Parts: sequence; C-alpha cells; structure tokens
Amino acid sequence: GRVSAVLGTHTHVGTIDAQLLPQGTAYVTDIGMTGPINSVIGDDTESVLQRFLTAIPYRLSVGKGKVMFNAILVRIDDDSGRAISIDRIYREVE
Repeated sequence: GRVSAVLGTHTHVGTIDAQLLPQGTAYVTDIGMTGPINSVIGDDTESVLQRFLTAIPYRLSVGKGKVMFNAILVRIDDDSGRAISIDRIYREVE
C-alpha cells in the first residue's frame, strides 16, 4: 500500500519471511548482517565472552575471518510505486 518496502534489521540474524504483501509492499523482518561469520553479531567472540562472564566493560573488537554479506533486492514498479519482487541475497567472502 502506502510504502514500497518495509525492511527490518536488529538482531543481525536474517529471517526467511521475505514476502510481497497484498497491496504491493515488500516486507522482511530482518535483513541480516554483513560481517564476520565466526563472531557474536560481528564482534570477536573472546571479547564478548570476557565482557559477559566478568561484567567488566571490555572493549569489543571486530571478529576476523570469512565474512557474510546479507542484503535484500526489491524491484519496484516505476509507475505505481508497488513492489514487484523481493529477493534475499547471501554471499560468503574470504
């Protein structure tokens, strides 16, 4: 209806509920993150564990290694402004 797309992101974990709503709005709850695969939502696992286990505010550092790329591609009709399609994109990069 009123908007072409509603794309959410918060948990960094992509959801598989991408859909076109009846009046032409593309929707997905969470796009997902772009960042290190072996991490805690992008941060180095060790620094997150230290912070959690000790309750001391350790500086978090970015995780290392293979990276995931999450995105959503929405095609929109130029005339109506309605979404035509919604597709999830996921890639792993060294």
